[in-house]
Amino acid sequence: MLDVTRLRVLAAVARHGSVTAAAKALNYAQPSVSHHLARLEAETGTQLVERAGRGVRLTDAGRLLAGRAVEILGRLDAAEHELAAHIGQREERIRVAGFPSALATVVPAAAGRLRADHPGAELLLAEAEPQSAVRMLRAGRVDVALVFSYVQQGAGPLQVPEGGQRPGEDEEEGVRARPLLEEPVHLVTQAGAAPPPRAAGSPLAGYAEHRWIAGCERCRVHLLWQCELAGFVPQIAFTTDDVLVAQALAAAGLGVALLPDLALRAARHPGVRTEPLPGARRQVVALTYGEPPGPPAVEHLLDALADAAATARKQAP
Repeated sequence: MLDVTRLRVLAAVARHGSVTAAAKALNYAQPSVSHHLARLEAETGTQLVERAGRGVRLTDAGRLLAGRAVEILGRLDAAEHELAAHIGQREERIRVAGFPSALATVVPAAAGRLRADHPGAELLLAEAEPQSAVRMLRAGRVDVALVFSYVQQGAGPLQVPEGGQRPGEDEEEGVRARPLLEEPVHLVTQAGAAPPPRAAGSPLAGYAEHRWIAGCERCRVHLLWQCELAGFVPQIAFTTDDVLVAQALAAAGLGVALLPDLALRAARHPGVRTEPLPGARRQVVALTYGEPPGPPAVEHLLDALADAAATARKQAP
């Protein structure tokens, strides 16, 4: 049985990068940190840290165990809070990490429903893209992670899903997925500009010679995929993850972009024209950790999110 205190020490060394910094963060004496590491290596039967210059670094085994230690410690913290809420010592707390367009649309509507039905619940929000949100969920830093992935009807899911997360992925490791929404993806161009002649196949083919507005290297995967399906490589002239900036550039006639429906619902520039891209969809999913049912407050929020998403679907153009 691994000792929780020693796991906490290993996680602190991984997070802070040295024994000295870990000791300071934990308010331990430095020899105490070294002792805990030595005892943990004895318990596991493998080397977890090694000398690197005047300091130490984690071995491959150390990094593996430290990653799991972060998850274990986070789950213990969550369990402590849930138990305290259950016996009435603390308010019910729900921590949510999600991407910006969800936090600006579906989440506020769900939060309003939650407050009306369960006024004692405290909702805490953190903005995070899917990969970060999943890491936060596994580490016990949030109770719900809102993530998304793209699919193309007739072509299946994107092979390298945006944010690194496909709905339902990792369920076998304790992560549960609740589908919330499947929304269209829009081609965003300058309002009033004459569209190019329609080419056979994808409507994107007519924009092969246009300049494009894309997200960062990690966030433009879907755009590259759609353009590949249309038979061309986009000329990316502008890089931004801000949907308002992307729309402003498109409104000025400087480029064209692809944006999902929630992003346009959150804030729409009056100077753009949007056209749903046939077959292109984005799936939005709420992820939780552990076997069902979850804490009552979390289950209430999931129901509220599902209701808010259903309303959004009905309002879709």
